[in-house]
Amino acid sequence: MKMTFQDTLKSKDTEEWLDLIFYRPVGYFWALLFKKLNVTPNVVSILSIFLGVAAGILFYYNNLWLNILGIGLLIWANTYDSADGQLARMTGNFSEVGRILDGAASNCWFVTIYIAICLRLTPEWGLSVWVLAVVSGYFHIQQAAMADYLRNFHLLFVHENKRSEFDDSTILRQQNQRLSWKNNFFEKLFRVYYTNYTISQERWTPHLQAFRKTFQKNNNKTDSVDSLNGRTQESKSQSFRQAFRKASKPMMKYTNILSFNTRAMALCICLLTGYTWVYFLFELSVMNVILFYMLYKYEAICKEFTVRLRGDD
Repeated sequence: MKMTFQDTLKSKDTEEWLDLIFYRPVGYFWALLFKKLNVTPNVVSILSIFLGVAAGILFYYNNLWLNILGIGLLIWANTYDSADGQLARMTGNFSEVGRILDGAASNCWFVTIYIAICLRLTPEWGLSVWVLAVVSGYFHIQQAAMADYLRNFHLLFVHENKRSEFDDSTILRQQNQRLSWKNNFFEKLFRVYYTNYTISQERWTPHLQAFRKTFQKNNNKTDSVDSLNGRTQESKSQSFRQAFRKASKPMMKYTNILSFNTRAMALCICLLTGYTWVYFLFELSVMNVILFYMLYKYEAICKEFTVRLRGDD
């Protein structure tokens, strides 16, 4: 079955304007090509890592043209990052390792970029730039992780019966226990990393976790009632889903701001103007304000809907 461009999108609820007009169309072209060449989504993710790392290395040089070339490679890497997900949706070739690779790709790019900028500024700044970079990098990881987490939680209410990329650390732990370090070393290493990554996301969102558990509990009750009452309960569940989606959707603009495009534009401006150190301050100030505001608002929404669910019991 041939998939159209629209079919390869996760949801218009969560797509950013720049992605829709550039990265997704270009990614769709790459996905079609890779599908024809029988290239898997995981290979595309690995290719994006090489491109992003190469871009980061070029940012070490205080040379405008090399920096512009690096920006071009970074954009290319992100088209591949878009293509791997679109290709997975085209082919149905999903895997836990692919999910981990997709999330790790941009981290690999930015680790290289951070190191390159630090090496570039060390003669002038000394060790202080490394301290600034480590603190900035920590919050960068949290910003990207929480944006991805809230986006995928929202998608649970958009794609009710379809495969979701939202994960539960309890289930991930159970899956890890089935693997041995002796026979599945690299897969288990990936999964342990990803489980810890998911646990950190859950710790940032206590009200979301309470809402998720209460919602699952109510759904289990719906499954156990008689057919006539079940239809009534299902109607209430649908109405509740739609209400939560409506409340959650305005928050998706903040998840998009905390994703690749905003920080990539800020990075490009800092590189092209020669004020590379300002990028770290941008991460620590502007992006953190958005992160904490987004979490505060989303947690308040989840708390409100948990109260509504418990009131219906």
